[in-house]
Amino acid sequence: MSIYIGNLSYEATQEDLSQVFAEYGAVKSVKLPTDRETGRMRGFGFVEMSSDAEEEAAIEALDGAEWMGRTLKVNKARPRQSNDGGGGGRRF
Repeated sequence: MSIYIGNLSYEATQEDLSQVFAEYGAVKSVKLPTDRETGRMRGFGFVEMSSDAEEEAAIEALDGAEWMGRTLKVNKARPRQSNDGGGGGRRF
């Protein structure tokens, strides 16, 4: 399972998030997606922890908490949707 963290400050780093979530257990990974064009952080991230119990504790404690001047949105990450449809033009 992975945790989704929304409404992150654009100043937040992987190390910052790792330190915050380490209070609730062992952090396995932190991912902060960046915009392809600007290279700037997109304002959300994902944290993976060692156990579901640790992740649940972090979600419960941090959802709605203020951090770096922003109110965090923290919940279980949903599986990525496959984009099978594809947008293409009409074929004649």
